[in-house]
Amino acid sequence: MSRTAATSPAAPPASSPERSRPSHTTTADHRLYGPGLSVEPVEVTGSESIIRSLEALGVTDVFGLPGGAILPTYDPLMDSSTINHVLVRHEQGAGHAAQGYAMVTGEVGVCLATSGPGATNLVTALADAHMDSVPMVAITGQVNAAVIGTDAFQEADIVGISAPITKHSFLVTDAETIPQVMAEAFHLASSGRPGPVLVDITKSAQAAKTTFSWPPEIGLTGYRPVTRGHAKQVREAAKLIQQARRPVFYLGGGVVKAEASEEFRALAEAAGAPVATTLMARGAFPDSHEQNLGMPGMHGTVAAVAALQRADLLITLGARFDDRVTGALDSFAPDAKVIHADVDPAEISKNRLADVPIVGSLKEIVPELTTAVTDVFEREGRPELESWWRQLDRMRTTYPLGWTEPEDGMTAPQQVIRRIGEAAGPEAVYVAGVGQHQMWASQFIGFERPRQWLNSGGLGTMGYSVPAAMGAQVGQPDRVVWAIDGDGCFQMTNQELATCAINGIPIKVAVINNSSLGMVRQWQTLFYESRYSNTDLNTAMDRHGDQVVPIPDFVKLAEAYGCAGLRCEREEDLDATIAEAMAITDRPVVVDFRVSRDSMVWPMVPAGVSNSDIQVARDLTPDWDEEE
Repeated sequence: MSRTAATSPAAPPASSPERSRPSHTTTADHRLYGPGLSVEPVEVTGSESIIRSLEALGVTDVFGLPGGAILPTYDPLMDSSTINHVLVRHEQGAGHAAQGYAMVTGEVGVCLATSGPGATNLVTALADAHMDSVPMVAITGQVNAAVIGTDAFQEADIVGISAPITKHSFLVTDAETIPQVMAEAFHLASSGRPGPVLVDITKSAQAAKTTFSWPPEIGLTGYRPVTRGHAKQVREAAKLIQQARRPVFYLGGGVVKAEASEEFRALAEAAGAPVATTLMARGAFPDSHEQNLGMPGMHGTVAAVAALQRADLLITLGARFDDRVTGALDSFAPDAKVIHADVDPAEISKNRLADVPIVGSLKEIVPELTTAVTDVFEREGRPELESWWRQLDRMRTTYPLGWTEPEDGMTAPQQVIRRIGEAAGPEAVYVAGVGQHQMWASQFIGFERPRQWLNSGGLGTMGYSVPAAMGAQVGQPDRVVWAIDGDGCFQMTNQELATCAINGIPIKVAVINNSSLGMVRQWQTLFYESRYSNTDLNTAMDRHGDQVVPIPDFVKLAEAYGCAGLRCEREEDLDATIAEAMAITDRPVVVDFRVSRDSMVWPMVPAGVSNSDIQVARDLTPDWDEEE
């Protein structure tokens, strides 16, 4: 949705955002995002009003690239003593950096861009944040209000362009509305189901004289996200859990967004049921916990996929029945009743009918459900789950995650990623690009805490990793941040290495270099008779597997960007190379890991087929009869 801030009517305040940080209360039922500053009216320009609004909202880091239509705002930005601006090399990098910052901190990420191409370069990041429910505010400059619609220089209708891929879009033509719009943007981005919000501000509004004061009144007609789950539905859910004999917790990224991981662990242990954590929920429940079956879906573990297929009850929390999890929807979990709890009512029964729908914040629903489950167990007795667990434990033992050593004598990429995870540990942050390396990272790194794992889940954006890792490192400067990238993804946004080097952002980049677009090549191998049309990248070898002069040479590229460049071509050098990368803390590090191009991601559920047809290797499916 979008509206013009200059003409927005006053409206009753919206409901409180779900935040643990202190907030300023403007009315009895509404709280502002931010530290709760109070500023008396002062005469400023619209641009100064933007910067003062960001300061009042508690923003400390922004990512951006200046241009003509946003230039008035970059001038007072120089005078801010509390806002650190990171000058990126491409606006897409600013958007992904804001995402990475938001994902590791739980705060709203902020990026700036100019009008026209500057704004349109943010579109991919906005769409990515929208798909993965990332709280983010993008502020763009726009041409003068008087020339909007005349095809003025660098004019683009970014509000119209972004409307389908943002939670809300604003066009500001009146400087007086800037504090209100900024407050509304942050409230929308951070409350309910989080998401990206665009604030497009005309150059004339930026230049105009206005009055700034804080806090402003907020008016968002009809926006009142529900946070408290319906008590009757919670009790009904608890009854189903007590009656189930094959229950499974199906955990989505909403658990992380709601900061409900600790609360969920109490629920899981009270219920005693197995847990499957989706790609976006990795780390929401510790991998080391005995109840964690791993990731479900297209490249999930056999145990997790089979548990969902055989379940008689899915306890679905903050997940959306995505096609990569369900496979063919009409054959997904055919015998299961469904409890579905989500803060977004639009997700309830969208893809799978919910027998017990619960709308609200998981931060509140999960503890209520734990209490209800405990109560019903005390009255009716605990369910007998021993036989269910025997089946699942046999699956875990019989079909563990693993890989086949490459026949070409090169290093297995899975081994590289596992060793990185072991060396950096669970306190590090891991940010994946998209493709085979993303799936291997989700499979072979142990995730023990929320916000440890960042990736582009819903949109599948190549080029996400390096700028998102940059934003994550700014947000968590004391943690080690590894970008696990592919040689294809890396070449899309590696210009942000310059940003990292200049700003002292010491990310570590593992380029899993198989000299090809790996996941596309895997599909060509499996479904297109090994006809490798346009998937060879010549970064280590040619299409025949022969060594070539790499274009580019990633080590030389890293050094040209002021980073440390390392290369590892033999498995026996893995640990020493990773240790060398870990020891470098004064600049970014890029490691070119030369790996086999024939390695594939297994298990795999081919697109459009039933999860029951999962393959553990090529043309090899589990023998389910042995599991009975």
